This record gives sequence, structure tokens and C-alpha cells, in this order.
Amino acid sequence: MSRARLATLTALTLVTLLTGCSSAPDPTGRVAPTAPAAASGTAQSERPAADAAAAPAEVAVPSVGITSSLMELGLNTDRTVQVPPAEEGMTAGWYTGGAVPGDIGAAVIIGHNDTRFGEAVFHDLKKIKEGADITVTDKTGKTLHFTVTATESVAKNAFPTQKVYGPTQERALRLITCDGDFDAEGHPVDNLIVYATAS
Repeated sequence: MSRARLATLTALTLVTLLTGCSSAPDPTGRVAPTAPAAASGTAQSERPAADAAAAPAEVAVPSVGITSSLMELGLNTDRTVQVPPAEEGMTAGWYTGGAVPGDIGAAVIIGHNDTRFGEAVFHDLKKIKEGADITVTDKTGKTLHFTVTATESVAKNAFPTQKVYGPTQERALRLITCDGDFDAEGHPVDNLIVYATAS
């Protein structure tokens, strides 16, 4: 099975959607429980071992001063997508159930905007502009460039699953973080999605 097809199937079978924050909406509009921080390793087996060297190690958005190493994120036991632990809020994560950045398909990188410890790695992502350069460096040291094509702020209960995870023939990259106002429990109600394609 091709990597792009596997990534699509994985995304479409998720019970809940990726948010990059402490809670995740699902397609029915319900709010899922806070995603556990501990890595389960579920998604690790979805990526062929041959791709290990090409796994992303760092992301940078020079125009807004973001540089971060990347941890690997899979799925929790409840099928929610993992997010970086709050105590590692200055580190972004690559969702291993999607494409490897630079491959055909949608690669997804998640980062917190803020955590209980303060501003986090993607705090300034809202300042990004169309046409901005995003670089992803893999574990071999190879650097890939992506150009921002659009940004979108969406309510978590209206997350565009197909648009973010659906099949594409582009070498696509999505950066996702929290956005918008806070609910009664102190969680942001929206997500910011940055869309980019390989330059």
C-alpha cells in the first residue's frame, strides 16, 4: 500500500481530529477528553522502517522566529492524535500517521500556542503570511522548503478533516495550533491551520 493511501486511511479512521491543543473535537461536534501526553507508539508502526532516516527532525519558520526540534506523535488509545506534553511546549511534533514531509501527501506538524507554563513554540504562528518559507530538516540533515499558500482559523467543532488529511497529489505541509477565544474551562475554541506546499 502506498504511503499516501496509508496516510489517508489512517486519517479517515480517526475517531477524533487533530487540534494541537489540550482537547479535540470529533466529527460529530462533541469534545473529546483531554489527550494524554504519554506516547503510545500506536502510529510508529504505520510508517515503514525504510523511511526512518527521512523522518523530520526540525521545523523552522524564519519570518516569525520559530525554530523547533520535532518529537514524533502517534495516536492515543482512544484514537485521539497525540500532542506534545505541556511541559515540552516549546517543542513541536510530527504526526507519524501522515506523510513524511517532502513525500506526496499531507504532512502534519502540531505545536502548542500556550500551555500552563506560558507561551509555547507556535505562539507567533498567527503572524505568518502567505508566501512565507517553512523549512523542515530531516534526520540526515537534508532541508526541504515549503511555501505558505493559505492560513485558516476554524472552530474546533468544525475542523476540516478532509481538507487537512484528505488525499492530495501535492507535497503538502500543515502546521496546526490553537487559536481564538477561550471556553469556560480555559481551552481555546479554535484552531489555526497553516497550509503550505513544497517549493
